[in-house]
Amino acid sequence: MFALEFMRNAYVAGTLVALVCGLVGVFAMARRLSFLTHTLSEIGFSGASFAIWIGVAPLNGMLFFTLLSAIFTGKLNKRKEQSDAVTSAVSALFMGLGVLFLSLSNKNSSYATNILFGSIVGIDQAEVSQILLLAIAVLAAMLLLYRRLKFTSFDPEGASIIYKHENFLSILFLIILALSVSISAQIVGSLLVFVLITLPAASSQNFCRSVSGQIAASMTLALLGTWTGLYLSYVTNWPVTFFISSFETAAFLLSLLGKRLMFRA
Repeated sequence: MFALEFMRNAYVAGTLVALVCGLVGVFAMARRLSFLTHTLSEIGFSGASFAIWIGVAPLNGMLFFTLLSAIFTGKLNKRKEQSDAVTSAVSALFMGLGVLFLSLSNKNSSYATNILFGSIVGIDQAEVSQILLLAIAVLAAMLLLYRRLKFTSFDPEGASIIYKHENFLSILFLIILALSVSISAQIVGSLLVFVLITLPAASSQNFCRSVSGQIAASMTLALLGTWTGLYLSYVTNWPVTFFISSFETAAFLLSLLGKRLMFRA
C-alpha cells in the first residue's frame, strides 16, 4: 500500500489533519461552536467553488472565504442574541453561491463531489506541503494560546472577570478554527468537516474529565478514524469519508453507552 505515492500522501495529510482537528475540536466543543464549524464548512464549499471558477487551487479559495467569515463572526459575537439567526442566513447564502460558482465554471459534477465529500487520495505533494505548513501554524498558535484558551473555554465566567479583551482571543480562535476547517475538508469534504472536528472531541468528553485527557483522547480517535478509513478505502475501493464517518459515529455512540453504564454503576 505504501509503495503507492498517492497513499503515502494521503496518510501524511490525513495524520496532520487528524492531529489538528482532534486538538481544535476540544476547544470548539467547549466554546459551543459546533454549529459554526458546520457553517464554516459550507462557506468553505463556496470558496472552493469560487477558486475553481477563477482558476486557482480550491484550498486557497476555501482559506480566503473561511478566514474572512471567521473575522466577521468574531465581530458579530458581540450581539449573541442575533448570531444564530444570522449564521443560518449566511450559511444558506454561501451554499447558494457555491452552486452558482460551480455552474459558472462549467466543471463537471466530479468537482462538486470532491469539494463536498473530499478527495484525499487525489492530494499531490504540493498540497501535502501546504497542509503541513498550515497544520504547523495551527498547532503553534494553539500551543502559544493554550493556557488562556483553556481558561476562557472551560471557565468563561471566571475568565471574563480577569481578561478585558476576550473578544480578541475569540477572533484568534475562530481564525484557527477556519484554518482547521479548510484543511480538514481535503479529507472528508466540506459537508462532513464536523466529523473530524466535533465527533472525536464530543466522544472524549464522555469518558475524560481533564482537558489534557480530552485532547489526548480526541486526537487519538481522529487519528484512528482517519487511518482506518484510509486502509479500508484502499482495500474495498469505497469512499474514505464513509469509513471515517462510520468510525467516528460508532466511537461517539459507544462513548455515550459507556457514560450511561458508568452512571448506573
